[in-house]
Amino acid sequence: MSNTPAHESLPTIRADRNGKDGALGGVGGNGDGPVVVGLDIGGSKTHGALWVGGTLVREARAGSANVQNVTPAEATGNLRALFEELLAPTQAHDVGLVVAGSGGVDTAADAERLRGLIAPNTPNAAIDVVHDTRLILAAGGARTGIAVIAGTGSVAWGVGDDGREARSGGWGYLLGDEGSGYWVAREAVRRALHRHDLGMRPDTLDTAVLALNGVGAVPELIGLFHSGAGRTYWAAQSRAVFDAARDGHEDAAAIVDRAAADLTRLVLDVATVIGVPGPIVLGGGLAMHQPDLQARLRARLAAEGVTAVVFLTEDPVMGAKFLAGGRA
Repeated sequence: MSNTPAHESLPTIRADRNGKDGALGGVGGNGDGPVVVGLDIGGSKTHGALWVGGTLVREARAGSANVQNVTPAEATGNLRALFEELLAPTQAHDVGLVVAGSGGVDTAADAERLRGLIAPNTPNAAIDVVHDTRLILAAGGARTGIAVIAGTGSVAWGVGDDGREARSGGWGYLLGDEGSGYWVAREAVRRALHRHDLGMRPDTLDTAVLALNGVGAVPELIGLFHSGAGRTYWAAQSRAVFDAARDGHEDAAAIVDRAAADLTRLVLDVATVIGVPGPIVLGGGLAMHQPDLQARLRARLAAEGVTAVVFLTEDPVMGAKFLAGGRA
């Protein structure tokens, strides 16, 4: 395992509608029991869930509310649309607790900013803002261990039995996000451009990348990549690589294997710091829906002696109920 130094603990903001820190006397609600909202705010979408008295009663989805990916105005609008779908008109005041997990929550200021965007939609609620890796671990039913997100971006976070926390990655696409959907797609574009520079004709992977992006020649990818197309757009293009790898394309398989190696490194970094090898709970679009990546991750982790590996089969937002239960 590597000797990566410990990272700062990821912040949790617990505050009532007046911004006062403190635990809830109860999570509020109506005659049917406490009303709790969970939010999983990813790079491409926001997934909300509503529990009343511990029973899941509704889910809703909207665009991303992560201000690293969208403007504050877009985040505000997406949250408003989600809450309008998630809550009945009179339910907003009944919500006692919101548990929101989001990428990009790296400081207390980040968490407070997101709390401010959420608060107008649930005026009586306490709001807990956590890094989205905490939702992953909670959705796996674990209080200690290591959570990994491999989706639009990538990050690992863990907590040991003694409460010590560590994190590796999650620095954003300009600094890292190795093994993420964005990274996989970017590697395919880089490969296509390199092959073109060498005078090679597009092969099946290059052709798939061109088709997905609606361009007819490899050099057009340069302008497109530096245009307004964001990392969410490019992350969606990663499917070309996974499809090609499944069909036996060697370079595509090599990209997937490098992604698995990078994600394994994140796990080992965290395990070195917190002193526990698992369980490892993996979520995010790639980790949950790409069997080839899953198999390669299992093999690489097993080679390092890590065998307690769980790939989520339910959405990470379901971890909000687990966290809410621990809070109450």
